[in-house]
Amino acid sequence: MKPGKADGVRASLCLLFLLATVPAYCQRGTLDVNVGQISDQFGALSPVTGTAVDVNGEVTVIKASEKNGGPSIVGGGEMRLPTDAVHAKEFAVYGGIVFGAHNFSIGVNAEVRKIYMPTATLDNQVLNRDNMELFELPLVLKYKFGPDRRAFIEVQGQPEFTPRFKRSPLAKVILPNPVLDHGYDLRGSVGYNFGQHWYVKGTYDTRYFKFNKTAGNPSSLYNWKSNLIIGGVGVRF
Repeated sequence: MKPGKADGVRASLCLLFLLATVPAYCQRGTLDVNVGQISDQFGALSPVTGTAVDVNGEVTVIKASEKNGGPSIVGGGEMRLPTDAVHAKEFAVYGGIVFGAHNFSIGVNAEVRKIYMPTATLDNQVLNRDNMELFELPLVLKYKFGPDRRAFIEVQGQPEFTPRFKRSPLAKVILPNPVLDHGYDLRGSVGYNFGQHWYVKGTYDTRYFKFNKTAGNPSSLYNWKSNLIIGGVGVRF
């Protein structure tokens, strides 16, 4: 099995295991499937666009006490799967805490994300980029409003820390690891809940990585600007 497919299977099994093993009385969660357009630009190359499928799942492992307050504990994951090879595949799992009050909640997650980077071609030269493993600490803000608080807005953001690079199995030339200058990821979603179980959601995500001009970042081909616009349907359980 190819490495990307193997990690995808592991991420899927991890998410299913989490959903299956949380005690029934604690099992409050969401699962949504989204489809939309992804646009990536690396260095000075022209942007490329395509279609991507994004799957998100989250469960409340421990719900905050209505009497004593405190945070809820959540866990979940994400899979981002483009339909072509010119965009990156991503798999992530996370756990975190959420504080809620009335219509508003604020949370922070500890997340591990693996990104399988696409191959680059410049002046007839092929660069098989190293894959990246990220540790992220996204801050998540959510506000519910409207009749029965069915509509919601969610904003999520974090700085990107120095990735852990893993050599691509296709790499023929070994280069030094790129050195991160700065990076960030910002995401915003709007949605609406229908009844007790179904909801619709639209999401915009923008991410940027800038690496220093070193031998490990030839022609700045690791510098990456990505935009994702998706919409989909989810179920609450």
